[in-house]
Amino acid sequence: MALPGEPATRRPWAILAAGLALALFPLLDSPFYLELITKVMILAIFAMSLDLLVGITGLVSLGHAAYFGIGAYVLALRTPRYDPASFWTTLPLAVGLSALAAFLVGIFVVRVKSTYFIMATLAFAQMFYFLFHDTEFGRGSDGITMNFKPAAAIGDLQVFDFGNPRTTYFVALGALALVLGFLRFLLGSPFGRALRGIKANEQRMRSLGFRTYHYKLASFTLAGALAGLAGYLSALQYGYVNPELLSWHQSGNVLLMVILGGPGTFTGAALGAFGFALLQEVFQAATLRWQLLLGATIVLLVLFVPGGLASLRARFRAALVGGPRP
Repeated sequence: MALPGEPATRRPWAILAAGLALALFPLLDSPFYLELITKVMILAIFAMSLDLLVGITGLVSLGHAAYFGIGAYVLALRTPRYDPASFWTTLPLAVGLSALAAFLVGIFVVRVKSTYFIMATLAFAQMFYFLFHDTEFGRGSDGITMNFKPAAAIGDLQVFDFGNPRTTYFVALGALALVLGFLRFLLGSPFGRALRGIKANEQRMRSLGFRTYHYKLASFTLAGALAGLAGYLSALQYGYVNPELLSWHQSGNVLLMVILGGPGTFTGAALGAFGFALLQEVFQAATLRWQLLLGATIVLLVLFVPGGLASLRARFRAALVGGPRP
């Protein structure tokens, strides 16, 4: 059932068509584009995790990359030098430790609001950044190169071969589908509706008896866990991590993805990740000053398409058949 206020990109047929296209994409047999779309799907998970905070709960975080980086570093630090790590143990460990970090940070930051919340999340993220950048624990600015991809075996049966880029692609696609399905289910649940209520009017929700602090803390923790999942998959794809994964500009990039796609709709966040990454690739190929072009394009899109990429279908429909614009 459609949720009130969600744009037309929520329609199941559109999501199924996009999923089918992604499932068939490896048939093109292009290693470069296979790696690119794998990266974009991982960024889509990352963007959706932040959209749970920004678009649903109304908490604008500028330190979300911290949990992405923690998820990536868990895999790198748990990978032995001469043997592959276990996928079945490192994945839940990465997600769990990212959630724990988000929970501990959230205990403090969700008590504050507005600009103070933004600055508090940034401050904690910088603490995590320097933990990995300035200590032997995180191997400093050089980062960590993994000699082996994780092993995903059950007994003598090798379930996944991560040495094959197609395996990583389909694992990322499966993770994207599961995260999107879970978040859409969450959005329609009493918990998700309470989060929307907190974003709309926290004081009223409090007067109705909702413990808004606990709801916001739960949302912050869950968003951190999903960001950790995305970070783990990124480390799995590239076999390399460095402190830049936790930097403030990484948090800024994912926030731009959410704004570009349209906050408040998880499909919009995924579209924003696809749009941001593909624009970045196009402009990088065109000029050395690609950041200027990318920034100008995003500014124009925000000015002229304030609902984000997720609102384009509704805008075209309104232009063709009339009716209110989103």
